[in-house]
Amino acid sequence: MAVAVSTPMLSRRALVFVGIVALHVGFVYVLNAGLAHQAVEMIYGPIETKMIEEVKEEQDKPPPPPPKIETTPPPFVPPPDISIDLPVETTATTAITATTQKPVAKPPPPVAVVRVPPKQNPRRPPSLPDYPPQAKRLGLEGSTVLRLYILEDGSVGDAQIAQSSGHEQLDEAALRHAKRAWKFIPGTEGGKPVPMWFDFRVVWKIVNER
Repeated sequence: MAVAVSTPMLSRRALVFVGIVALHVGFVYVLNAGLAHQAVEMIYGPIETKMIEEVKEEQDKPPPPPPKIETTPPPFVPPPDISIDLPVETTATTAITATTQKPVAKPPPPVAVVRVPPKQNPRRPPSLPDYPPQAKRLGLEGSTVLRLYILEDGSVGDAQIAQSSGHEQLDEAALRHAKRAWKFIPGTEGGKPVPMWFDFRVVWKIVNER
């Protein structure tokens, strides 16, 4: 079976192929001729490239010192000359006469004061106090030392227990009797009677009565 080929169809394909090839060739030529660079500049405008330097941050510097303020001293003003006239006193001569003092007589040495304590009157000796009946029944014995304040007339002004007998009944009986009945020769100082303290002992002892 025979196939018939149409000539007009083949010529049209050939023309399309040729046109494509011609288009590629023309594009390559334009690139080589620098037309593409001009076309880019026309579309996007000129492109400038600049070197951008890196901005370095400055470190904080210390503040400058405060300015020095110079103080000028005040001008020197000399003091005024002042003359003071003082009156001149004339010294009067005084005659000094030496007086001779008489020697002061030394005071006489103090006279020793003779102190004599009170004492019993041998003509009227102090009577013994009555023995307390209850103390006597109980057989209480001992000695009571009384401290007596003898007045100028020899009487007993005050009486205290200087040393106890150990029994209150005996001590109280001695105190009562001394204030009531006793009288002594007063003590003296320089020959004059004066009040004076005097110790006197009372002995308590039971004597068998027959």
